[in-house]
Amino acid sequence: MTEAQSRSAAGAGEQLRTLVIIPTYNERENLPLIVERVRSAVPEVDILVVDDGSPDGTGEIADKIAADDSQVQVLHRDQKAGLGAAYVAGFQVGLTAGYQILVEMDADGSHAPEQLPRLLAALAHSDLVLGSRWVPGGQVLNWPRSRELLSRGGNLYTRMALGIELHDATGGYRAYRRSVLEAIDLSAISSEGYCFQVDLAWRAVQAGFRVTEVPITFAERERGESKMSGDIVREALLRVTEWGGAHRAAQLRGLLSRGSR
Repeated sequence: MTEAQSRSAAGAGEQLRTLVIIPTYNERENLPLIVERVRSAVPEVDILVVDDGSPDGTGEIADKIAADDSQVQVLHRDQKAGLGAAYVAGFQVGLTAGYQILVEMDADGSHAPEQLPRLLAALAHSDLVLGSRWVPGGQVLNWPRSRELLSRGGNLYTRMALGIELHDATGGYRAYRRSVLEAIDLSAISSEGYCFQVDLAWRAVQAGFRVTEVPITFAERERGESKMSGDIVREALLRVTEWGGAHRAAQLRGLLSRGSR
């Protein structure tokens, strides 16, 4: 089936093989709940839990869930190596297994599985769909004003630095067609956190793929500890600045080259 035929089939309602990738580190309280919600909201998708050696027993809980449900798989990693590395490992498993759609979803319940059909439906006319908090209809729940301003400001800076129209490039609820991930050199991805999300969206835009944003409601976790840190924010700021500088320099060189002809 060609990519065009795949999009047509998706638009006609055919279910493409879909893998929801859920990275975990110390999420023993949240994991059973999020798996149950995914299985209820979209029963036909498969789930891959990527556990980074959680010391709280999350990996063992994932194994128990998988033993009772053939649509749940577990990938165990030896140590906490970061969100980006966990997703890359999950993508590689999914691509090797032949999945046509790969989804990123947090384990803490901040990404509502009940909204996943909205993302999947948008793939009928897109290659990458971002669940967006900052487009009309999107919202966040239980965030302090400071956290909202940080996210909005970071996304505004990303748009200005990279010259892209995405309103929520840092968001981590998204659905990829396999063609996008096959076109990206996953082995070259070293970014983490917010920066990882910007990195992949930016690469997809540069490669000419169609990227769409759909509104979601993001709810702050109720159980467990947030993985958010100052290091994650600083990495995103530094890397986006670096990418933006290189992008603008390339644009300037192009203008000068055309002007000298």
